[in-house]
Amino acid sequence: MSCRNRCVTGRRDSAASCHCDPSCEAEGSCCLDYREVCLEPSQRWTCSKFRCGEERLADSLCSCASDCEKVGDCCVNYSNVCKVKSWLEDECEEIQQEQCPAGFSKSPVILVSMDGFRAGYMKAYGGLLPVITKLRNCGTSTPYMRPAYPTKTFPNHYTIVTGLYPESHGIVDNKMYDVTRNATFSLKIAEKFNPQWYQGEPVWLTAMRNNHKTATFFWPGSDVAVSGKFPDFYKKYDKNIPFEKRVSTLFEWLSLPQGQRPDFYTLYLEEPDSSGHRYGPASSQVIEALLRVDKILGMLMDGLKQRNLHRCVNLVFLSDHGMEEASCKKAVFLSSYQDNTDDFNVIQGPAARVRPKRLPEDFYSFDYEGLVKNLSCRTPDQPMRPYLKENLPKRLHFANNVRIERAHLYMKPTWQAALDMKEIKYCSGGFHGSDNVFKNMQAVFFGYGPALKHKTVVPPFENIEVYNLLCDLLDVSPAPNNGTHGSLNHLLKRPVYLPVHPAQLSHDVPCEASSPVPAGDLQCTCSSHTTTDVLSIRRLHVPYGVPRVLQENADYCVLHHSDYLNGYSKDLLMPLWVAYTIQPLVSLTFRDRFYLQTYQKCLRYRDDPALSYGLLHPPSECGDVTAPASPSLAGYVWTHIHGVLVPKYSQQLNGVNIMSGPIFDKDYDGRFDAPKAATVNEAPIPTHFFLILTSCGNSSFSVGSCEGPLQARSFVLPHRPDHTETCANGTDFSWVEDWLQLHVARVRDVELLTGLSFYHDRISVEETLLLKTFLYTV
Repeated sequence: MSCRNRCVTGRRDSAASCHCDPSCEAEGSCCLDYREVCLEPSQRWTCSKFRCGEERLADSLCSCASDCEKVGDCCVNYSNVCKVKSWLEDECEEIQQEQCPAGFSKSPVILVSMDGFRAGYMKAYGGLLPVITKLRNCGTSTPYMRPAYPTKTFPNHYTIVTGLYPESHGIVDNKMYDVTRNATFSLKIAEKFNPQWYQGEPVWLTAMRNNHKTATFFWPGSDVAVSGKFPDFYKKYDKNIPFEKRVSTLFEWLSLPQGQRPDFYTLYLEEPDSSGHRYGPASSQVIEALLRVDKILGMLMDGLKQRNLHRCVNLVFLSDHGMEEASCKKAVFLSSYQDNTDDFNVIQGPAARVRPKRLPEDFYSFDYEGLVKNLSCRTPDQPMRPYLKENLPKRLHFANNVRIERAHLYMKPTWQAALDMKEIKYCSGGFHGSDNVFKNMQAVFFGYGPALKHKTVVPPFENIEVYNLLCDLLDVSPAPNNGTHGSLNHLLKRPVYLPVHPAQLSHDVPCEASSPVPAGDLQCTCSSHTTTDVLSIRRLHVPYGVPRVLQENADYCVLHHSDYLNGYSKDLLMPLWVAYTIQPLVSLTFRDRFYLQTYQKCLRYRDDPALSYGLLHPPSECGDVTAPASPSLAGYVWTHIHGVLVPKYSQQLNGVNIMSGPIFDKDYDGRFDAPKAATVNEAPIPTHFFLILTSCGNSSFSVGSCEGPLQARSFVLPHRPDHTETCANGTDFSWVEDWLQLHVARVRDVELLTGLSFYHDRISVEETLLLKTFLYTV
């Protein structure tokens, strides 16, 4: 006997062999399907075969009754379970054009976050996740998406919706201090709702500015009046609200009449992050959390299909960061390095910062430099690298905000730092926050919908690019951001924004001299050389175009040599860039020389004990493309790069084209400083040097005859008097290659730091942006 239509209290037949009212459990007389038919409707947000055609119960979360579509209270998968196939059972179809039901004049955009979903989970557990696997395989995906540093929840979620680095949008950590207001931010206090912490424009405000309605079921910053406004519909964060309730509410918003219905939605899920923290990324509990997330996404897709929106909506699924296994055996405690720790605190973790205790009094006067020096190179193979924030690798973009304390503890993979043992947060389970190039910190991204490509896998990219993509899906103009608009056009079937190369702001002038022999003694020796054909030289050394100068009023000329090209700045008295292919010897011609007063004297650097001159090209007897450098950098590092690494890379890659030059970023904002004219015969000192190695993506082709995509490896190398960050000493320079990789950067980072623009003559703009925004890691 069944409980169908017998669940209502009091409906008891004394002659029945089993019963379906609440008292049957105590009596032990319930029918076999009592739980499925009478209890599940008040506990489940989905239909099962048992529930199809059920009677409507007062406490049901949703209904599977035969008239639920008429009443409007169906569970999201009613149609798929009780009528037709589920979305998962459908073929992996290509949606050529959006197919929206009546009342939908445009495709809604839904952004879904699965917090802490490590990219590696897909390889390990993808076979257990049918919905996620189908979304990834049938839509557009990437092997991983790189989060922003530090790889924390609030900074990255806000980066995703603003396109800004944490240093730019202000949410630099889950815990932070602002000395300008003497205020502290934490996820557990009311101060997190203060709009003054949140800078930039989140995508829901961009959409609203363009007359779109928006709805957010949780997202960091969405329950804050950023710029005085909330989304049209939003929920104040409450982790206790079931995932099913969140999806059900989203469908309630989707069911609103046109004109009231939002065009943009967010949905936030705490898993698998919560389970990863508590049990660790390799735990069975994380697998269970992933299964739950997969089920929720299946619920979402079934609900869309039931409403005939599965070929209409554009969906973006992603995570904010990955997860690492935690152990106090891999924790560094500053109390072990320093006797007196009474005057500072450590914001613990894998991206730890040091903050003075007396605030705001000591915030600026604290001896950060002394502390960093004392903590450096204390033990062999030290897992902690202390930095002043302005000296961190430029690719991290983690310096230009007062909320970032000046002393920073960069940790190797799997390591954390704290003041002492009792302050470490995760001695077991999992943690995140480490360098955003570490494998276990990588996030996931996959998109599905009519605007996104079908069965497409694209190279990894950074999450600062997602904001522009969301704006393109909404067909709105983005606010200023750190992303490169158009760099994700290859994800879209019909891109709405067509990028162009930036306009050159300064043009080169002729390199002229009044005499073939210098008017004075340059204190350098150079052999004469006859100029060869300029076009031939350019084809060899700048096969993808001469760099364009985006600095205003720059006075420079292009020197042509048989072995290299040199964009020489008369303002800085040094090259803006030097370009050459493979490893040429330096040979110059007096015909392209300058008056003595517009040229550096080599003797000036020989006589200054704090400086030397270094070559931006493989060494030769002439130093006419020098840049002032510390002795260690000029004398050793560049020699090793030119003599060991460049030949190695050239052999591996079938030849390389090399571009190098100085960087000036004293205010550490990630952009080139306003040029300051050099004094007579003296040039300014660079803060960094850049190096770009370009080769053919297909190593069967040489640099100059490349067919197909290019490959670029670029580096922004700090210029400091020592190399304490590597603890290097002696004559063994095997550390240099690892040091280069630590300071790897995107070509786009180099462009922003130099005011130059590369690759204008070689390939399409969209292909160029893909090359420029790709970070080559090993």
